[in-house]
Amino acid sequence: MTDAEAPTISERLDRLPFTRGHLRVVTGSGVGWALDAMDVGLISFIIAALAQQWALQPSETAWIASVGFIGMAIGASVGGLLADRFGRRQVFALTLIVYGLATGASALVGGLALLLVFRFFVGLGLGAELPVASTYVSEFAPARIRGRLVVILEAFWAIGWTAAALIGYLVIPSSENGWRWAFALGAVPAAYALIVRWGLPESARWLERRGRLDEADRVVREFEASVASVPAQSTPASRPAAGRVAQGAAATPEAPAPPAAPAEPPAATTASGRLRALWSREFRVRTACLWVVWFCVNFSYYGAFIWIPTILVAQGYDLVRSFGFTLIITLAQLPGYALAAWLIEVWGRRATLSVFLAGSVVSAILFGTATGEASVIATGMALSFFNLGAWGALYAVTPEMYPTSLRATGSGWAAGVGRIASIVAPLTVPAMLAFGGAPALFVLFAAFFAIAAVAAWGLVDRRGRALDDR
Repeated sequence: MTDAEAPTISERLDRLPFTRGHLRVVTGSGVGWALDAMDVGLISFIIAALAQQWALQPSETAWIASVGFIGMAIGASVGGLLADRFGRRQVFALTLIVYGLATGASALVGGLALLLVFRFFVGLGLGAELPVASTYVSEFAPARIRGRLVVILEAFWAIGWTAAALIGYLVIPSSENGWRWAFALGAVPAAYALIVRWGLPESARWLERRGRLDEADRVVREFEASVASVPAQSTPASRPAAGRVAQGAAATPEAPAPPAAPAEPPAATTASGRLRALWSREFRVRTACLWVVWFCVNFSYYGAFIWIPTILVAQGYDLVRSFGFTLIITLAQLPGYALAAWLIEVWGRRATLSVFLAGSVVSAILFGTATGEASVIATGMALSFFNLGAWGALYAVTPEMYPTSLRATGSGWAAGVGRIASIVAPLTVPAMLAFGGAPALFVLFAAFFAIAAVAAWGLVDRRGRALDDR
């Protein structure tokens, strides 16, 4: 076989079946993702406890949430640039160390000011980690199941948030220092970073883009070697020509299409060039729509879920009962992710995202007007189901919007813009509650979900198609 006929790294990755290597990448990244969710979820319970223990005003508790999101906005924007420059795995591990250590240090604070400082650094790490992890998984996943694997990655968020709800329910109310023990448990990611650094491979697509062809080939060969039932796939001579899928376990009725010829020159290789490229003629519409979706979903999600325990306490439920309700509501995230993971390869990215956002609109309105325990739990579970299914679809579609050379940058900046909304939302909640109570607040959240549902149709749907490896 001549060099011209030899399959590329992208083609070799796309024709693989789901292997043990993919399982290691998804679970390894997913554990980090779950630890992220646990930290973000814990703060909603800790805020409710500290509001009583430290006699905090609503504006002060709002800043505990928002300062973390300020760090997340900066972290997401910078993390994507760093991941395109230094590699996905390296930045992923670094972010785990930063937010793990800062979370552990939060357990030792004695007042609000120092807690706000540590929450900012927690946000830096969290913000950088999430878009890098989704980019990392998407670059290993075969085209025909790429969306599904990224949604499964995002489903680890539900596991982490459920762990946070369990800690909130069992640990935080158990003693005066329960919230300190909760923060101490949040330091686990710092140790897990070592596993990520040495146990996971670097993205083969990124290595190829950086000219490190031997390393990229070695990574792909490890994946090919793990296909025990299809030994012929491990040799270049047995691979089909570009654009075709190997027969056997990996085959599907619809072969992944090769990327279309680029309408523009290859994307930039410098940080400033990458940022300009996001708004080039080729990418400007998808960038604008992506930023709108990220902004609106972040506003409604964090505005609602960070405050749900506190809102329930304000409605007369005691701390333990409020945390118990939140735990039940959180469990509905898992079936939401499961359905989204199936639909995203059946309906496509845009349709799945918009339908789950429409469900979030209805659920938010119903939750805001719910009265009685059964109604609160049922409508809260519906909101949790639809909203987290939408998150899964959003994380799947985001890395597909851009070529390899600026994929992490594009994902990171979209997430960074979204974090601006997550900064504003917790600060808006106390004012909205004072103005019109929970009904007005959740109508506002529903309006943002509706805007996101419309903007989703401006995104490019690459279901079953190869990633752009420029």
